[in-house]
Amino acid sequence: MKNYIRLLLSAVILLSCTLVSFAENKGTVFVIPVETEIDNSAFHHFRRALTQADEAGASLVMLRLNTYGGALDAADSIRTALLRLNIPTVAFVDVNAASAGALIALACDSVYMAPGASMGSATVVNGAGEPMPEKYQSYMSTIMRATAEHHGLRQEGDTMIWRRDPAIAASMVNPTESVSLTGSQAIECGYADGIASNIGEVLEQLDREGARVEYYNSSLSDDILGFLSNAAVRAVLVMLILGGIYMEMHTPGLGVAAAVSTVAAVLYFIPMIAGGAIPAWVLLLFIAGVVLIALEIFVVPGFGVCGISGILAVAAALVGAIMANDAVTGIDLSSFGRSIAVVGAGSIAAIAIVWYLTSSHGPKCFRRHSELMTELKVSDGFVGVDMGPAKYIGQYAETVTVLRPAGKIEIGDKIFDAVSTGDFIQPHRRVKILRYENAQLYVIESTHES
Repeated sequence: MKNYIRLLLSAVILLSCTLVSFAENKGTVFVIPVETEIDNSAFHHFRRALTQADEAGASLVMLRLNTYGGALDAADSIRTALLRLNIPTVAFVDVNAASAGALIALACDSVYMAPGASMGSATVVNGAGEPMPEKYQSYMSTIMRATAEHHGLRQEGDTMIWRRDPAIAASMVNPTESVSLTGSQAIECGYADGIASNIGEVLEQLDREGARVEYYNSSLSDDILGFLSNAAVRAVLVMLILGGIYMEMHTPGLGVAAAVSTVAAVLYFIPMIAGGAIPAWVLLLFIAGVVLIALEIFVVPGFGVCGISGILAVAAALVGAIMANDAVTGIDLSSFGRSIAVVGAGSIAAIAIVWYLTSSHGPKCFRRHSELMTELKVSDGFVGVDMGPAKYIGQYAETVTVLRPAGKIEIGDKIFDAVSTGDFIQPHRRVKILRYENAQLYVIESTHES
């Protein structure tokens, strides 16, 4: 009996080792769900998922797609990352891969579609669902065509044909008749490699059944960082940073504006720092800008070279931070354009908000604490200085009283206080007005005869 039990245990152990070895030979398949709108937040999650896939030693990355698309810039970033990935990629279109989703699916090495799924309709539209101008459609069409061409040619008989016809990819971008493919249509034109109901069937067709499957699961911190990576959120943070700096430069002391600007700056840079994609020069440029602004606030009066240079340095650092954050897909003109667009939108919003808050239409609580809007009233104890007598500088007058050195002089039929800049001057003497300071006319006795 004991021998029988030992034999059974040995068989179980051997079978387990065999299965583990079989699974290891098949490698690890890392599944990344893409089931939301494609935006910068989705790109952040995708990049984080690629890091996890690398840590898991994945031999295959699978994207489970069910999306109606989203932002072209984010989709292009995901596409570029897929094309540069050194391990095989496969797209499993579970339900739908439209617009930006079609571009992402096209970037994968293999595509499998669930029964009833569709892929295509890559026309660029605005927030209202209306087609964008022709230049946007042309750019999207070019990207789709280039992605199809990336997969190269295959031999069919004696001729070489495209593995994925670029013309079909370009035809998906058409405001009037954009092409959308079903599973069978995609297989027929070479855009899909098979039909599968689930991930298990996809792995069977790839001869990877039994492979270990791991899924990307975002943590709360990933969700927060993804939210902060959204282009609209970044623009709002830029608005708070620049608007807070400007308001602080025109508000006595360190107050709410400085606190808001500081918190916004921390939130802006956190995703880049967490991803390790921010270079030292960006932080140094940002710190230099803050130092220049501090000099403007505490050392140099008014709003001059230090303040303007500081704001420009901060803005340049904000642009550089976004470009560095796109380093996974390579810094290019499109990355620079996206950075300028985000920071530009935030800057325009900051100008508009500051103008409103400091205008006569803005809330009194902001105008009351802004030096730009402070009104020095006599009723509050402020005394204004009449600069009218300054117009008499260089003219002649006659003393009414003795100037010892202060006294009275007469100009026309008006009497003014005056101070002698030389010896005491007797009454009814001719004097020349030299300057006007501290509400006093300063005179000197004149020997010039009129």
